[in-house]
Formats: sequence, structure tokens, C-alpha cells
Amino acid sequence: MIDAAQIDHLAQLARLQLTPEERQTMQDDLNSILGYFEQLSAVDTEGVAEMQRPVNLVNVLRDDVPQEAFDVSVVAALAPEMQDNFIRVPRTVEAD
Repeated sequence: MIDAAQIDHLAQLARLQLTPEERQTMQDDLNSILGYFEQLSAVDTEGVAEMQRPVNLVNVLRDDVPQEAFDVSVVAALAPEMQDNFIRVPRTVEAD
């Protein structure tokens, strides 16, 4: 089962700042989920054929056909902000 130190480690990896109540809730939830997996591992699956997915799916693919690119003015009209013909987006990774 998951202990408090592992919850702290997971929170750090996910860049989450959890309150003590949230840590306890997460620990309880993850332990509950792992308990379900333990129940599943106890099920006798002898003689059950393996399968990749419960429904047979076939990918429907189309030929890749080159087409004209959008004009910069069309893209600029849809973009929240442009800079030197590039779409400008907020920074998602902080530099240390």
C-alpha cells in the first residue's frame, strides 16, 4: 500500500501542493484503487484467452494528400497573439 512518504514524492513529481487533508484523501483513494487491483489479481483466469481489447477495432486511414497551407492572415485571425508571423503562447515551463 501507499504511505505518506510516497504521496509526498508523487505530489512533488506532479508539482502539486497538497494540504494535509488532500494528502490523506489522495493516500486513501490510491490505496483503494490498489485494493481493487489486488482483488482482480485474485481472480482465477486460467483458461481465459488473452485479448488486446474487448472490441475488435480497425483503423480507418485515409491517404495523406499534401494541400495548400493556411495563409498567415487566416492563422493570425484565429490566434490569440502573434509575434513575427508566429503564434505566441504562454510559457508552460519555468526556467530555474
